[in-house]
Amino acid sequence: MTAEVRQHSPASVGGKRPRFAHPAEAEFAAFLDFYRIAWEYEPRTFPLRWENGRVIEQFTPDFYLPEQDLFVELTTMKQSLVTRKHRKVRRLKELYPHVNIVLLYRKDYHEILSRFGYGSVDITSLRPDQIERVLLSPAEIQRRVAELGRQISEDYAGASLVLVGVLKGITFFLADLARAITRPLAIDYLQLTRDLREGVAIRKDLDLDIRGKHVLLVEDIVNTGLTLDFILRTLREREPASLEVCALLDKAERRLVPVPVKYVGFTIPNEFVVGYGLDYRELYRNLPFICVLKREVYEANGNGYTIGEPRQDAAIAASARSVVGSELVTGSGWQDGQK
Repeated sequence: MTAEVRQHSPASVGGKRPRFAHPAEAEFAAFLDFYRIAWEYEPRTFPLRWENGRVIEQFTPDFYLPEQDLFVELTTMKQSLVTRKHRKVRRLKELYPHVNIVLLYRKDYHEILSRFGYGSVDITSLRPDQIERVLLSPAEIQRRVAELGRQISEDYAGASLVLVGVLKGITFFLADLARAITRPLAIDYLQLTRDLREGVAIRKDLDLDIRGKHVLLVEDIVNTGLTLDFILRTLREREPASLEVCALLDKAERRLVPVPVKYVGFTIPNEFVVGYGLDYRELYRNLPFICVLKREVYEANGNGYTIGEPRQDAAIAASARSVVGSELVTGSGWQDGQK
């Protein structure tokens, strides 16, 4: 069971992008699209005042965000307009107390992200020029992790589990997945390293004896399958009762070695991704969403860098290819190959 990453499509009228009444609305829609926040444009009108049974005043908020159950009305710094909109918002809240609505200034666009699971991170400090696009929003990730947790809990009904995570990109996914699983479980970690002559090796081994136990290997991303194959062969030698793999992300088109991945969060294209534990030179791990890194960040024109090779590791990586094929371990991350 897996989920494909789909191109985010905002709500539209007749399959077309709506015609916005003001350029600020188009700008806000583009902002929401970038962060993969679902929206609807002016979907509902609220009557505010009546006279002789006839509506004499009504209010149509600019946007509705269904995942947050929130209406958004945009405003400017023009005081007369702000005062009028504040009055309408107050009246709406009086008449419809169950309706959530916020009056939003342009300067507050990024601040509102904290409401939507993007955390309190100041986006401008994270080099937005290095980010191509948001691939998976916090809401999409958490929804899928919950689904995986339910499926795993059903499949292991009546049994206990040992979750094995591969450091360190797995940190956030493993923590969220463990909370979503309703079976008794223990958690342990592996950390890998590589030697230019001997290839991939274990730097930090498991503390637990997994003989006779049901083991679920939890990966952040599976790429060529070479590293995952090494881990599976190593763990099978320890005679667990069962051994399965759960991966948050799968770059299936990059597979060189067939590996059994029973649970897959998302199948993604062959792009360099960061966030939710995945890093580039130790940056971006704490992003609560997953985004695509711009190619020029990690690839220099004509210098032969492959996806995921930090520049200072390019020479080492070139030598490593002769030892571990195309499975490159660079810096602290494993992108291309990310496993």
